[in-house]
Amino acid sequence: MDFSYTSSHHILQALTSPFYTLSHFTPNVVQKDAEFDVTYNDTVTSENQTIYAFNHTISRNKTEGVRVTVDVLSQNLKSPILFVVRQQQAVLSFQVPLILRGLYQRKYPYNHVGRTLCQPPTRAISETQHFFIDVSTLSSQGTNYQLRVSRVESFTLQTDKKFSFTASPSQPQYFKYIFPEGVDTVIVKVNSDKTFPCSVMSIQDIQCPVFDLDNNVAFLGMYQTMTKKGAITVQKKDFPSNSFYVVLVVKTEDEACGGPLLYYPLRPDELINAGNRSKILDVMVSQAINLEVYVMGMLFCMGIFLSFYLLTLLVAWWGKKKILRYIARLLPCPMNTAPFVSFKHIMIQNVIFSRVNHFSSTVDNGSTLSSEAITDSATSTDNNYGYMGEKRSLESVGRSRQESLSSVEEDDYDTLDDINSDKNIVRTKKFLCVSDLARKDKRVLSKKYQIYFWNIATIAVFYALPVIQLVITYQTVVNVTGNQDICYYNFLCAHPLGALSAFNNILSNLGYVMLGLLFLLIVLKRDIVHNRAMVRNDVSALECGIPKHFGLFYAMGTALMMEGLLSACYHVCPNYTNFQFDTSFMYMIAGLCMLKLYQKRHPDINASAYTAYACLAAVIFFSVLGVVFGKGNTVFWIIFSVIHILATMLLSTQLYYMGRWRLDAGVLRRIVYIIYTDCIRQCSGPMYIDRMVLLVMGNIVNWSLAAYGLIERPNDFASYLLAIAICNLLLYFAFYIIMKLRSGERIKCLPLVCILFTAVVWGFALYFFFQGLSTWQKTPAESREHNRDCILLMFFDDHDIWHFLSSIAMFGSFLVTNICNT
Repeated sequence: MDFSYTSSHHILQALTSPFYTLSHFTPNVVQKDAEFDVTYNDTVTSENQTIYAFNHTISRNKTEGVRVTVDVLSQNLKSPILFVVRQQQAVLSFQVPLILRGLYQRKYPYNHVGRTLCQPPTRAISETQHFFIDVSTLSSQGTNYQLRVSRVESFTLQTDKKFSFTASPSQPQYFKYIFPEGVDTVIVKVNSDKTFPCSVMSIQDIQCPVFDLDNNVAFLGMYQTMTKKGAITVQKKDFPSNSFYVVLVVKTEDEACGGPLLYYPLRPDELINAGNRSKILDVMVSQAINLEVYVMGMLFCMGIFLSFYLLTLLVAWWGKKKILRYIARLLPCPMNTAPFVSFKHIMIQNVIFSRVNHFSSTVDNGSTLSSEAITDSATSTDNNYGYMGEKRSLESVGRSRQESLSSVEEDDYDTLDDINSDKNIVRTKKFLCVSDLARKDKRVLSKKYQIYFWNIATIAVFYALPVIQLVITYQTVVNVTGNQDICYYNFLCAHPLGALSAFNNILSNLGYVMLGLLFLLIVLKRDIVHNRAMVRNDVSALECGIPKHFGLFYAMGTALMMEGLLSACYHVCPNYTNFQFDTSFMYMIAGLCMLKLYQKRHPDINASAYTAYACLAAVIFFSVLGVVFGKGNTVFWIIFSVIHILATMLLSTQLYYMGRWRLDAGVLRRIVYIIYTDCIRQCSGPMYIDRMVLLVMGNIVNWSLAAYGLIERPNDFASYLLAIAICNLLLYFAFYIIMKLRSGERIKCLPLVCILFTAVVWGFALYFFFQGLSTWQKTPAESREHNRDCILLMFFDDHDIWHFLSSIAMFGSFLVTNICNT
């Protein structure tokens, strides 16, 4: 029934209306009793206002949605139609055409609008509620429209049941989900076959109003952009009502999802036709893992790496047992049963224990997988890559060991002119031995290389503390704002724990820490054994094998532990701004491994800790510049490639001449002179052929990498820089092994097994690394297209397995670096 209002109620309503002005009279208001699922075709002008009254029965045990759909049939409207939906506890208003804004103030009009009404909770078993829809306009001309109100039967989502629907920028959709009994965590997954248009999924609490438009969906709850995939893990503890809304909104533009931008409007108020931006979406809510899966995942992770501790103890026990069998075989008779010990027995005992000390050191090298091997020493004087020690008496060596360490400095042996002359003669010989490059006092070098450990420990403290503070801030921002686009998780396998959003990615880094600690314990044991042998003036420790310095070993173990800590910090909230946390100590590990390999045969001329860490700091500096400025920046890539090539050439010169050259004003003149004498005046080959082969190969590899970077300009600069470091490390390691075999040395069975095992593990690790479950080189929505479900124990994904295998492979690489001489 239609009737007119003349009461004071409508006078007050007219005064509060946004269309009321002093120059206008109160419009004629007509109220109609309306029904669901009926389409109303009406006309509205500035002189009349229509109110549709609806009755809606709601039940506590059944939730139905109510959806309002509006179409404006008139074209070229000068004034929009205002629709106001008045409910018992909420008010929803929108205009048609609906104007949604994009970037740079672009305006997109939509004549077809559909909105879902917020459903207030009820405590009664059944309750009838009234709501009204007011239709008004300021246009003096009649505007035709269609209004339809319908019930949404599938408003409540069911667990593990997929529901399909269509959404557009002017027709957002949202649904309700209620946590079943005994379920504390669920994961909401949304999929679509179409990449564009870009859309947003949001999780909001049950309250009015519901923010379901592109310009306000980020105001409440958790939200993320998506193209084909989206997933958000929801915990019951965050929603007091034990229920939440799943809101799906299609954006007006695709720029947030990596799509193209439309043209700029020629005039500021020009309206742009967005075209058809409807999108079919599928939503499904599934139960997430329970506490038992969390416990199984943690026990599995701990068990894997504790097994390496057990394996180390077993190998050490086997080595000790082998020593005892060797002693029993050498002793002429049990000393505790001999009634009389002659001078001959005493001499035999001394010889035996000297041989046992030598054997014990050798077995410890293999059994603990940590020492620089005694068998590095050459058995022939023709071996120029092995160690040929100087003929020093044990008495003189013993006296020198008893001197105070604090009274010895490296400069005391390296500054006099005659010593410099001697170095120029010794280090420029055509055939060098380790003894030629191990002339400095071992105590001095031990102090020098211990600085590596103390420096990296200091760096670790000052680096890790602000990193931890920053990632905690990142996680806090994500939890407070609800913006899931800040962090690049694998949302299909991101298991929260407390305030952490992806606990499994953090837990899987435990291997780096535990295996790094195990490596430090192994090195500590070897260091103690070696120091005891030095105190006993053991011949094998004093005169055999390559010089033994453990400072770089300690630095490598510390770097591995810090890699685990910083990788865990990075995975608290992975994105391009903190990817440096995950790679900084990878650069250090690669650099320290190369320095350790070089130190084995060149202990006197290896770089100092200050120089090495300064160079690594420069590498990290360029990594930051590349991440920030390198994407598509031709100038940056030209500068970096030039610096890369110049650094390669300078390092090649340093290695070729064993440090016996000077970089000064006369260097160009000397280069021209060498080219003239060796290439033009007479064609002579290089004096150091082996070194030249290595350096030529190294320059080819590095020049090729520089050319690749300049041509391709990869977006992931940090990984590109890490690839350069790894390629150089592998090249030098291959050269080291080849020269070792070429010099007549051999690789024993245990190191060979370790090398093969490490290579196989690296192969599997790289396979999982290149699966690419997320990438911050793209937008968050595009990154989510690479997300995949968990593959191990319903808890770990491919990247977690990469963490497991790479930590084992790095530990094995350290062992290979340390025992490749045995």
